[in-house]
Amino acid sequence: MESRYLDLVARLLEDRSCTNRTGVPAIRSFGHMLTCSLCHEGFPLLTTKRIFWRGVFEELMWFLRGQTDASILQAKGVHIWDGNTSREFLDARGLESRAEGDAGPIYGFQWRRFGAAYRGPEGPEGPVEGTDQLKRAIEELLARPDSRRIVISAWNPPDLDRMALPPCHVGMQFFVDTVTGKLSLSVWCRSQDVFLGTPFNIASYALLCHIVAHSCGFSGVGDLILFMGDVHLYSTHVDAAREQLSRTPRPFPRLVITKDPPPRGSTATDIVAWIESLEFERDVELIGYDPWPAIRAPMAV
Repeated sequence: MESRYLDLVARLLEDRSCTNRTGVPAIRSFGHMLTCSLCHEGFPLLTTKRIFWRGVFEELMWFLRGQTDASILQAKGVHIWDGNTSREFLDARGLESRAEGDAGPIYGFQWRRFGAAYRGPEGPEGPVEGTDQLKRAIEELLARPDSRRIVISAWNPPDLDRMALPPCHVGMQFFVDTVTGKLSLSVWCRSQDVFLGTPFNIASYALLCHIVAHSCGFSGVGDLILFMGDVHLYSTHVDAAREQLSRTPRPFPRLVITKDPPPRGSTATDIVAWIESLEFERDVELIGYDPWPAIRAPMAV
């Protein structure tokens, strides 16, 4: 996976830059795919630069818990949503009435309450509204693992203008190999900041695949596939990308979820509650992560 990712970065460097929403010129290409065998290659946390592993975990859990308040991440030392929920950015999006830090009905809201009216990070009083796509996917995985309909979507057109940032990774599909009992996951990404965003997305969805496989009692994990639309490298990342390309990849680490899975026969509701309870310091362990040093680069907002 890592060498294939680096090949993609190298190909982008050979192209020319174009304009885009951020005002920062970017080299763009359309239509790419990255694959990783999670059971054979290890956990795909890139090694040619150190990836903020805690940030990967905490952001994913923020989504899985349906949370949209960036201050929850800030309190855990994760600041990746600060730029897209600042006062200046929200105002530029026409969200002047939105409190700073409120990302709106983004990923977690769509995953857990699709179709509900967004009333802020605190949510509605009384019964939960909308469709809990995570619970529905787990119900399908338990009852009909050969289903071709185990899909979670973050793209909800009526809500796009209410979001601080429309979803870059738009949707996902789970697949169970009913012979081996292994769970695979494919992800469709409409937009990929290949230097900063793609490494995070690879690790985040690999982690999600591990979490769902472990909690639902599957025999293990299979493949992770990313289908990517607009793949771009910002001009402010070119030097950093060249530095990364000069480094030799090292073996991927191994991920262990140390928390015992829910008891056999647990309902989807039980499994979702188990997933929501996961904590970084207590329940996951990364073994053998030996990356090159981090490479800093500014995020284009």
